[in-house]
This record gives sequence, structure tokens and C-alpha cells, in this order.
Amino acid sequence: MSHAVPTGRRSSFGTLFPRVSPGAKFVPPLRGVAVVRGHWSATLGTRTKACQGWGTRRFLYPTLATGNKNVARMGHPARVNLHSTRFIQLSMSLNLFSPLKLRSVEFSNRIGVSPMCQYSSEDGFATDWHLVHLGARAQGGAGLVIVEASAVTPEGRISDGDLGIYKDEHIAQLKRIVDFIHSQGARAGIQLAHAGRKASMSVPFGGERLLKPEEGGWQTVGPSAVAFSPTYSVPQALDQAGIDATVWAFGAAAKRAVEAGFDVVEIHAAHGYLLHEFLSPLANQRTDAYGGSLENRMRLPLEVVERVRAVWPEHLPLFVRISATDWAEGGWNADESVELARQLKERGVDLVDCSSGGQVPNATIPVGPGFQVQFAERIRREAGIATAAVGLITEAAQANEIVAEGKADLVLLAREMLRDPYWAVHAAAALGEAASWPKQYLRAAPHKSPARGAV
Repeated sequence: MSHAVPTGRRSSFGTLFPRVSPGAKFVPPLRGVAVVRGHWSATLGTRTKACQGWGTRRFLYPTLATGNKNVARMGHPARVNLHSTRFIQLSMSLNLFSPLKLRSVEFSNRIGVSPMCQYSSEDGFATDWHLVHLGARAQGGAGLVIVEASAVTPEGRISDGDLGIYKDEHIAQLKRIVDFIHSQGARAGIQLAHAGRKASMSVPFGGERLLKPEEGGWQTVGPSAVAFSPTYSVPQALDQAGIDATVWAFGAAAKRAVEAGFDVVEIHAAHGYLLHEFLSPLANQRTDAYGGSLENRMRLPLEVVERVRAVWPEHLPLFVRISATDWAEGGWNADESVELARQLKERGVDLVDCSSGGQVPNATIPVGPGFQVQFAERIRREAGIATAAVGLITEAAQANEIVAEGKADLVLLAREMLRDPYWAVHAAAALGEAASWPKQYLRAAPHKSPARGAV
């Protein structure tokens, strides 16, 4: 609920508000954090600090105050002066550290580690690198840690260093990772993927290139014999037998994810990989039941979802990552994404993870902070399904605003988590929220931080 703030009057929370521009809104903040964006200043007595960008102000009870927590206790209200700014509307029941429940699974907060390829596997097996990489982010307080794109077939790997879940022998190492994530109070997810026409590449550390046959390269597949770019292979168009085998492979991978103990499975239908290729007219030039109309282009992704939902336990949530737009003329677009999300919801998908791009190399993408949040917000509103926002989300206040304004139910961070595995507990401190810490690290935690418990 928003409240207009009359100039110079006291609100029901006992705070004297400063002069504000006509129509300015103030929303009583949640648990002692006010979030502002733009040009603003904070005033305490005769001292005023000019600020710009994102900011938070902490206090003891719902009032508008600065970071000096003695202000409210002493009864001397501090003021935030609105310039070319607005207060971010905060839900009185939800913020970044509110729990989230999907089916039977409860996440301790709305912070997730986005799946990020590590290119550190051999024959698809997880290694100590994956245990430490993913385990550190669980230690850091994220409510959900999603294992990188894991190929459902050997030919579905982007590179020969990709993680896989295409044979039963992969389960044991994945379970080791899941168990550690759970020990840190986090939920464990895994992204099931097939790279399609973007497969059979070298690991990127020395410069990405197409693998030669003598290096173990393989024939790629796709909806049509159209290469991603001149430096990629021309894929073989999947026939009906190949499509059926792909659907079966996703289902078999989901069964292995159950055995490994994962709480969430995410189907990868984004970034120009196989399922996204079938969705987009830029890659799909078929004239059969899997090409042409929107209904036909959605057919394979929906068949995969139906198969996975059939074998994935009813009490566990299912996610799908999509590219909400190709950012290219004639490609997949946001309107189609809304319709796809409606179809996904009907088939038992619980959350749509909203990314974008990856279908063509020459797309013009307006990259900037939170540039993909608009898609999560629109799909959540128009399709009536939970969404995750991802993409250049770096600041605690920024992430909190996404949840508090109802733009998304979950915030996924990728590169920022690489820079700071403990982003979640640092965000809690910045927002004035309590966050649990591993008991081994409590000596370094904020005062009175609770010890982390397993799930």
C-alpha cells in the first residue's frame, strides 16, 4: 500500500516528513529498511548528506530515518529529502530475505545462485572444483544453489568440459555436492540442458573454437541445418526418432536428479541451445509439426516439460529457463514468451527463469543493470506464474526492490556470486536483516547472527 506524504505533517508512524514533490509516495518500509533510488539526501539535525543511485537506511521501527540507530530511540527523527527520486514500494510481507515456498520446498530467502558453466568436467563427471565452487555459495547464504547446465546426452554438451547427467555413474558425485549444499541450509537445483547446434566446442579458457573430429568433436543437431555462426558446425536436423530420443533423455536425466537428491530441476530452454532453437524462427525453419506456427515451435519444449514433470516427484518444484526475447528482428519475442509461460504453467511448471538472447551472434542487447527484470515482471503479471529475475543484478537494494515490488519471486545472481560467494550474508547486513552463518564462521559474523542449520 502506498501513502501520500503531506508536506510538513507527521505520519501515523510519528515521523516529521520533509518537503516533497507533488505526488511523491512513501511506503512504510519492511523491517527497518528504506530503499531509495535516484538523487536524494539524508538529513539528521543540521547535517545533510547528498546521495545518488541506490541506497538503504536502517532504523528501529517503521519510520523514515538515517543509519544512526540511536535517532529513533532518542526521538529525534531524521529525514530523507526527495529530489529527482522515488521511494521503492516495499511489500509489507515480502522482501529479499522472506522465505519462498514452491510445492513442498521452502527456500530460506529469495536469493539464488544462477547456473554457471565451469568447463571443468571430464566425461561429464563433477569434480572437487564443483564441490568447492557450489559449496562456497551455499556457505555464503544463498537460499538456492543451481548446478550448471548439465547435459542430458554426451552430444548435448557445449564443450568436452561440460558437466553431464547422461549416465547413472554421474549420480554419486552430484549427490556429494547436494549433501553439502543441504548441510549449509540451502536448497539444491540442477539445470538439465542440451546445447543443440552450439555444441562440440572447446572449453573457452584458451579461446573457444569448434572441436575437430580428431579432438573428439561430434556431429551437432538442431531443428534445422542452420549454423549458429560460420565458426560453429552445421547441425543435423533432428528427425522424429531424434526428437523422441531427446525427450526421453531429459526424462532419464530428471530421474537421475531425483536419485542425487536435488530439490529443484530447471529445464534449459534459453541462450540459443536446443529447446530455444526450436522456439525461435531464426533457428527453426521446419515445415513439419515442430516448425512454423507458435504452437508448433513450442511443441518440443512442451513435450520435454511433460516428460520431466511425469517423472519428477509431484512434491518438488520444476523450473524452466527461457530467453524472453532474441533481441533480433524476426526472432522469438516477449509476447510469445508470455504465451509459453501460460502453457508451462498448465503443464506443472512452478517458476519461469527469465533470461534473454543467445540465439544469434549479432543481436543488439541493451545491457544494463537489471535489464531483463522487465521480462520477469511481465510474465509474472500476465501468465500468473512465479518468476526469477537474472542479469546484472549486483546490489542488495536493487535485488530487494525486485522482490518487494513484485517484479519477481526469486533473484538469481551469476557473475556477482563469482566475485563474492558470500553476497547473501553481505546483502543481509546491508539491508539490516538477520542471516544465519556457518557455525565455524560465527566469530566473524555480525553480532547475534544465528548458526546455520541443515535442510
